[in-house]
Amino acid sequence: MTDGSDLTDWLQTIRIFRGLSRSQLRSVAQIAQLKQFNKGEPIFQQGSEATGFFVVKTGRVKIFKVSANGKEQIIHFVNARENFAEVPALDGKYFPASATAIEPTESLFFPRMAFLDLLHQAPGIAINLLISLSQHLRNQSRLIEELSFKNVPQRLASYLLNLSDSVASTVPNHTSSTMNLDLSKSQLAAALGTIPATLSRAFYRLSSEGMISINGSQVELLERDRLHKLSQSMEQE
Repeated sequence: MTDGSDLTDWLQTIRIFRGLSRSQLRSVAQIAQLKQFNKGEPIFQQGSEATGFFVVKTGRVKIFKVSANGKEQIIHFVNARENFAEVPALDGKYFPASATAIEPTESLFFPRMAFLDLLHQAPGIAINLLISLSQHLRNQSRLIEELSFKNVPQRLASYLLNLSDSVASTVPNHTSSTMNLDLSKSQLAAALGTIPATLSRAFYRLSSEGMISINGSQVELLERDRLHKLSQSMEQE
């Protein structure tokens, strides 16, 4: 952003700020603080005080929890123009998970008390926040279902299908069944609730059964119907 006008224009593209008037958007822009994070740099730690929430401007962030024995479970990833940490920021308690930039990231930070004052001036933000929180809740429900009822090949099939759909929706005229993984193998293993060795065996299984072809980080979906059937199965193998 080069000036306040640019920031106001950008803010109106963010889901939780859609529908606000120009004057309301200017009020939002006035409390926004630009923060930059290097790849691998923590944004906040699980258990630390929640003093506000974030919107990613550029880059990508992982939200994760770490167990007492050090195992990492990735809850979800936050991409550009998406917000995160709004729940603890609103209730004023502690961050229930940690956040780290997985690539160079710029984000806008909105301090809790200043944002609460804005909610009184622009109640439309509260409605948009409810929609955002509902989406987060659905994502958490899906994660619990996948970790509880599906094995690693089934979770991997779901991930590959979702990634393919995401690429198709964001890349104009994309019709190929080939795509690049958007995570490292270790990050993907953590996101799927497993370890790299087990993930490698899952890739091998899907490949040996003719459902995918893999070359490094590039994956081609050969049998979408079979992948979909596998991903929908609720039987642990």
